[in-house]
Amino acid sequence: MDIGVVGIGSMGQNHVRVCSELENINLIGVSDIDKNKVKSISKKFNVQPFFDYKKLIKKVDAVIIATPTITHSKIAKDFLEHEKHVLIEKPLCNDVKKAKELIKLSEKNDLTLAVGHIERHNPAVAFVKNALNKKRFGKLITLTSKRVSNFPGRIRDVGVIFDFGIHDIDVMRYLAGEVISVYAIAGRFNKNIKFEDYANIVLKFSNGLTGVLENNWLTPMKIRRLSLTCSENFVDVDYIKQSVLISSSSFKNIQKGNLYDIPIQYNLDQVLLQKKEPLKNEISDFIQAISKNRKPLADGYDGLKAIEIAQASLESYKKNKIVKIGGN
Repeated sequence: MDIGVVGIGSMGQNHVRVCSELENINLIGVSDIDKNKVKSISKKFNVQPFFDYKKLIKKVDAVIIATPTITHSKIAKDFLEHEKHVLIEKPLCNDVKKAKELIKLSEKNDLTLAVGHIERHNPAVAFVKNALNKKRFGKLITLTSKRVSNFPGRIRDVGVIFDFGIHDIDVMRYLAGEVISVYAIAGRFNKNIKFEDYANIVLKFSNGLTGVLENNWLTPMKIRRLSLTCSENFVDVDYIKQSVLISSSSFKNIQKGNLYDIPIQYNLDQVLLQKKEPLKNEISDFIQAISKNRKPLADGYDGLKAIEIAQASLESYKKNKIVKIGGN
């Protein structure tokens, strides 16, 4: 399949690298407004340079868009109108209305529209999703996530909610179901940036579950974790290590006269999965969705719902109120 990459910043260069490694992809070319970068990357991977992405349209069957969020809608629309399949880096775009237009256009032309919600393609998330479906952990009760690090210099057009929070918003929705309301507390500690750099978000799901997210660009170390409290187990997911720790406990021979020394038996099951690059899984899924005419793991609708929840989070913290999602 002939494919091109538009936008070769940090994430875009990784897309280019992975495309060059996959056997079922013919990487045609790369495009960016930075001409020097285009020349350098195209030479490194022996592909055609395109200084205007529109000249790439007729050359490919599909495109990966990894440009700044505010440009996603316009570029994706141009490719979809020319009947090209599209994978867009998260978020799908910066506006619910524009997201709906892209979905409608892809459906009209029977095209694959995938969104780069990369954590869905993490082996640890895949393991947990399968285990929840099989009721291995008992009943899911709450979800909590922590995604923090120092400020990423590459981000200029969105705040921490749309850059970091949207990952965990999507994963929680993927695991727990539809979100019906949001309450967020956020702010801007670093006055040199335009957007919020820390946020704590509470999600309420239609099935009664709750999810709590912590995101910031203020922590000196990189943490990417998800915890699930279930009726039979506590499950801790490390996105970076791609590992899952399953915990349970039980009381043994409690003596009412000695509540200081309560015998508790802890059971820990460390699941070490075969590590795979989530981005490679993501692009492979995109290609398979096209060739097999099936939905990608994260499609346009998933991208739309993530935007709705992220926008509701922004509204919530700015107006200091609970915000309902959609028609709920």
